Amino acid sequence: MLFKFFVVLCSASIALTQHNPHQWENRSTMVHLFEWKWSDIAAECERFLAPKGYGGVQISPPNENVVVNGRPWWERYQPMSYLLTTRSGFESDFADMARRCNNVGVRIYVDVVFNHMAAEQPSPVGTGGSTANIKDKDFPAVPYTMKDFHPSCQINNYNDPYQVRNCELVGLKDLNQTVPWVRDRIVDFLNHLIDLGVAGFRVDAAKHMWPEDLKAIYSRIKNLNTQHGFPANSKPFITQEVIDLGGEVISKFEYNSFGTVTEFKFGAELGRAFYGRNDLKWLKTFGPDWGMLPSKDALVFIDNHDNQRGDDPNILTYKNAKQYKMATAFGLAYNYGIPRVMSSFAFTNMNTPPPTDERGNLISPSINRDDTCGNGYICEHRWRQIYNMVGFKNAVRGTQVTNWWDNGKNQIAFCRGNKGFIAFNGDNVHLNQRLQTCLPPGQYCDIISGSKTGASCSGKKITVDGSGFAQIALDTHELDGVLAIHVESKV
Repeated sequence: MLFKFFVVLCSASIALTQHNPHQWENRSTMVHLFEWKWSDIAAECERFLAPKGYGGVQISPPNENVVVNGRPWWERYQPMSYLLTTRSGFESDFADMARRCNNVGVRIYVDVVFNHMAAEQPSPVGTGGSTANIKDKDFPAVPYTMKDFHPSCQINNYNDPYQVRNCELVGLKDLNQTVPWVRDRIVDFLNHLIDLGVAGFRVDAAKHMWPEDLKAIYSRIKNLNTQHGFPANSKPFITQEVIDLGGEVISKFEYNSFGTVTEFKFGAELGRAFYGRNDLKWLKTFGPDWGMLPSKDALVFIDNHDNQRGDDPNILTYKNAKQYKMATAFGLAYNYGIPRVMSSFAFTNMNTPPPTDERGNLISPSINRDDTCGNGYICEHRWRQIYNMVGFKNAVRGTQVTNWWDNGKNQIAFCRGNKGFIAFNGDNVHLNQRLQTCLPPGQYCDIISGSKTGASCSGKKITVDGSGFAQIALDTHELDGVLAIHVESKV
């Protein structure tokens, strides 16, 4: 009985550590630098992410993928091998990125693809030069052969868990993670990334793998590399892609005991609210009461690289800038989940490739004088309203939502303890109210309309009286329907 208790205790400890993103205490929020080169991510960690308080970066899949005609972004999700050679760079570039980002306190989270290998292509060749006989499920660069895959079948019924987990997603050759050889290759791949200094993984298509197989794989991953500043005996952070908006036969709650899970309902519901399809007042209870995961288990985001290209009318993207910034501000101000900010490249359709030169090589984002990006990159993480809200989240850490106010419809405000205050105007009438900010008396810079620059504000200045109240005004014609102040924005 004592041994059984010890095993259960150890399993619980491992699960708990796999929920920890290992960010520095004064940092929060990861950003998905979608389809960036490793050298550019290293530079971005040093020049922008660390100074602005970001805690980590999710990167695109780093292992060799098949080359697809037209070079769409999704070719990165069709592995040919586990060699670290892609359009983003070579293994040496990856190692340099991990070292430089860790040195300034920005953690690396790797998007890993091991549910499947590539789908059939004419004369398939990988970004590292590997070849394969995909029709016969022969991938010699791993190597994998026919016996390492599930028998071919198509997913025709998403209400059938067997089909979802054992059949081929859009023709991608489906690995059988129950096979010991397959598990060994996956574990070797993940452990190699740990050696190079990563903090954790985003597991692509986790919904399409059996939970017991994933638990077995995770239990064999190394502790994080202490040479990159991680405490001894730290398990990697794990977040698992499970699309579950409610009513799915495969539930996100099957996966959250051994890692965090992507909470897709978070972005869909905030999108619905800030599009004006649900009153903002209802957000007072936002979180598990809405059918979402417990906060510690949820990776939350407004959009991601998949659903921003999808057909869900509730998903906000950079193309709806005002509402997008409002939803992002709420997500970062509210105390729910582990947040991730999207950083996109411009697209016109599902298959739009990332910014490349005439030979299909990724190009670097250009950095403008106002800190925004060019060369086809959107860089939402460099929008003032978003990076200043990352600073807000860092400033209010350890506090809860208090003093909720609303007008019975779409004007809302709340405090984060005695460290921050935020207000939203989603109505088509002006907001002009004397509201409790919960902050000490003084003058504060609104971090949405501008920033604190020395002893002055480049945007609005808010005066808080001796009782913590301030006159809060948000006109309907303003570019941003948000106002936010916090203890570190006091002048």
